[in-house]
Amino acid sequence: MLTFIPFIFSWFFALLTQPASPPQRGKWTPLFDGKTLTGWHTIPGGGWEVKDSAIVGTSPKSDPRHGLLVTDKTYRDFVARLKFKVLKGDSGFYFRVDEVGGTVGVNGFQAEVDDQWETGGLYETGGREWVAKPDTADVHKWTKLDSKGAQEWNQLTVSAVGGNVTVWLNGHQTAKLSNDPGRRAGRLALQLHGGQDMHVQYKDVEIQEKQ
Repeated sequence: MLTFIPFIFSWFFALLTQPASPPQRGKWTPLFDGKTLTGWHTIPGGGWEVKDSAIVGTSPKSDPRHGLLVTDKTYRDFVARLKFKVLKGDSGFYFRVDEVGGTVGVNGFQAEVDDQWETGGLYETGGREWVAKPDTADVHKWTKLDSKGAQEWNQLTVSAVGGNVTVWLNGHQTAKLSNDPGRRAGRLALQLHGGQDMHVQYKDVEIQEKQ
């Protein structure tokens, strides 16, 4: 019996330290109808359009401005999820942001989306900069690639409820903040990083608003 106790303790500890899975149940409200950019507006530069039921963003390296596709509506507490492909450059999913003009366009949180193995990290534009960075080896392992090494469709999920923020890449937790002092409400946005050749795709953008 005594030899069984350490096993029970180890098993229980493993359960406690397992990262939480992203929420799946509940009503998901689409933020993209697959045909138009209704409900969104753009902040120059770059360009956004709908092709083959996906949001496609492109911009040239010569443009120093971030190109942003921003929701018309603001959100407070929510869980959001979307699928993405980064074909070129450094993108991101902004949330709880304010429009501020200039070359960057917004201030607020960004869940990183890129091809440099930092996807799922949290960056605060106009604030603390990097707040949480995932392990590069883990991101590489969790990102879906085709046989030629190009990104397939990957899913990013972000939960922001009060000061608690969690990010998942394909169901794997990449960042978590508890009782964070950052802003509590704002718009959502998709990013084209300025000064880079950019080509990104997004689809199945959905949200659950929390009371």
